[in-house]
Amino acid sequence: MTDLVIQSVALPTDAVEAFKVACVAKRAKRKLNCARLAGMQDDADTRRAAAALAAYWKCDAAFAPPDLKLADFSLLALDMDSTLVSIETLDAVAAFAGKGAEVAPITEAAIRGETADYRESLRRRVAMLAGADVSLLQRVLDEKLQLNAGAEQLIRACRVAGLKTLLVTGGFTLFAATMKQRLGFDFASSNELEIIDGKLNGRVTGPTENDGEIVDAGGKARALRKACAAIGCPTERAIAIGDGANDLKMMKLAGLSVAGRGKPMVQRQATVALSHVGLDGVLELFSDEPWRAIV
Repeated sequence: MTDLVIQSVALPTDAVEAFKVACVAKRAKRKLNCARLAGMQDDADTRRAAAALAAYWKCDAAFAPPDLKLADFSLLALDMDSTLVSIETLDAVAAFAGKGAEVAPITEAAIRGETADYRESLRRRVAMLAGADVSLLQRVLDEKLQLNAGAEQLIRACRVAGLKTLLVTGGFTLFAATMKQRLGFDFASSNELEIIDGKLNGRVTGPTENDGEIVDAGGKARALRKACAAIGCPTERAIAIGDGANDLKMMKLAGLSVAGRGKPMVQRQATVALSHVGLDGVLELFSDEPWRAIV
């Protein structure tokens, strides 16, 4: 038997009733914009019905074990660009440098999994910024770097439950370090933009702890393994959240993987896909979340 968690920014009672009937749920618990249906069969017919209703009602529907608890996990790993924050930071720098039209399509292809070599894609994009003033990085930081909805709530809840936190990104240290300090991440791994005389020189390297190798899909997976080893837990006790193809290796290592407004291939491969609610929607997957009323 399984539970089904339904969420949206405004979840009508009719939607909950439709799920309850179509998925043959024995009972349901309800919050304002979330419901947890229990006692269902986890089979192909139930999953097809849930997917169809989720599309119709424009809500997220995620299957979860009835006894899943946040305290069962030891690490929360978060991608940065378009997952923790609302932008692709390299695209934002490129836009300020007048190279947005050239860089953004390459970024989109990479995160959709349409690029064979992510490292070469990143080098190509960074090379287009050669000569740009380093002040553009600070401008992105000041004007564009905004957290996605629910990020702080999720990280706070994980910390209270005893989890450590990892920020891992193919993006850059200035942005990652800022987020690490602001949100109190325990670990972070990111790439480095080379700067000479106050200008970007068009080159990128990986972190020293990764022997200078660029953080790509494999680098993100290594960062997750390293963080888990540091706190003495198997990777199955990690929650990994990402949106792009270069997050998939990291997500496959984790015991719970979440596509946060993810690209189609990431949604298909993740344990859970959340496209309509904020990052704090992850918390509703756990049975130890407080529920106010029983329907």
